[in-house]
Amino acid sequence: MLNPCDAAFIADLAARLPEGTLRPPEPRDLTEPRGRWPGRAGVVARPAGTDQVAQIVRACAAARVGIVPRGGGTGLVGGQVMPEGPLPLVLSLDRMTGLRGLWPEENVIAVEAGLTLAAVQQAAADAGRLFPLSLASEGTATIGGNLATNAGGTAVLRYGTTRDLCLGVEAVLADGSVVHGLKRLRKDNTGYDLRHLLIGSEGSLGILTAATLRLFPQPAATVVALLAVPSPAVAQRLLALCEARLSGLVTAFELIARTGFDFLAETGSGLRAPFDPAPDWCVLLELGLPAALDPQVSMAALYDEASETGLVLDGVIATSQAQAAALWALREAIPEANRRIGSISSHDISLPLGAIPGFLAEAGARIAALGPLRLNCFGHLGDGNLHYNVFPAKGRRREDDEALAGPVKRLVHDLVQAAGGSISAEHGIGRFKAADLERYADPARLAAMRALKAALDPAGILNPGAVLRG
Repeated sequence: MLNPCDAAFIADLAARLPEGTLRPPEPRDLTEPRGRWPGRAGVVARPAGTDQVAQIVRACAAARVGIVPRGGGTGLVGGQVMPEGPLPLVLSLDRMTGLRGLWPEENVIAVEAGLTLAAVQQAAADAGRLFPLSLASEGTATIGGNLATNAGGTAVLRYGTTRDLCLGVEAVLADGSVVHGLKRLRKDNTGYDLRHLLIGSEGSLGILTAATLRLFPQPAATVVALLAVPSPAVAQRLLALCEARLSGLVTAFELIARTGFDFLAETGSGLRAPFDPAPDWCVLLELGLPAALDPQVSMAALYDEASETGLVLDGVIATSQAQAAALWALREAIPEANRRIGSISSHDISLPLGAIPGFLAEAGARIAALGPLRLNCFGHLGDGNLHYNVFPAKGRRREDDEALAGPVKRLVHDLVQAAGGSISAEHGIGRFKAADLERYADPARLAAMRALKAALDPAGILNPGAVLRG
């Protein structure tokens, strides 16, 4: 049983730490982006280094006080807020923003967990390199949070998830011991890989404090196009054509439904699709090319072939960085438009590529049978990750159809499970999906996860209730 982070514990901890390390919680420490789950905390700890993280964790372990790690607070599954139970300590790594090392010739960078993703990208760019992880929230999201959730983003098709971009980690375990794993090795076959165990564990097995990350040469040129396609099934054929003609050079392949453009207009974003009317389905395609290939010629040749074979109905090819940024802005603004409309049920799912058209057809028909609901499907079609969100009819509020939230989620997740997919593709489990994990996870896998949690965090102080319910 955990104890609350009460006044006596806070006073004792404050006496051990440098002045200013602890402060009272503020509203920004206790929120998540959708504003549906309020957090609670007795105090916020802001350590300046790994030694202080270890000291805080040891104190919490001795007093059996829960710890909620917090990065940029951008997570969408409630891993950063604890709405019930004994008051926890919120552990913020926002002061741990150091650059531990940079080896451009090795394509490696070492950074502390509190550094924002945008800052890591900029440090790489300053050295003439690329850190390819890219998210809409990259200006706020921290690399520690990205690792804790194994974030995906828009470039998974080419570069992989955050797990694939990490060579080593430094972390504090539940007893306050420190794993010194900031290696720059591509190969290290010395037993169990704690790096991969901690990545994606959402702070429930250890507190990530620093990481060594893979960098890449910057493409000589990039080119972006927004292409109207007849259907998601045809979009997949277009992806196959892109990879056949330009293997390994497709950075992003994003599916956008017309509903996304409708929502941008409905919420007054000022953004609109460069088509009139907007097509039912679009693909946002980005290529990263070597110097030997002309970007405009390469994209135009791809467009011509796709158009001749009926894979593309219309399209816009960016001819400048500003135009490319404007096309990406359409895609990146959709989540905020979704938030402002207010979904009944949001789903971060992945499916085998071949199962996507059938899933979309069946899920759409079955949701329509529940009532006059709206669907907004968008996401990373190239790697099978869709954000499949259900909204009330125009003119109705989310609260008006709240009773449908459970049936809609169950319907979507059942279909995903039947298709061999996953109910969480890139956002993690957090607290919002812990019950769903219990329902859909393989029983042997779930038992193994519980055994790992019990072994590494026997008192259950690390992010209580996240990933695995008590």
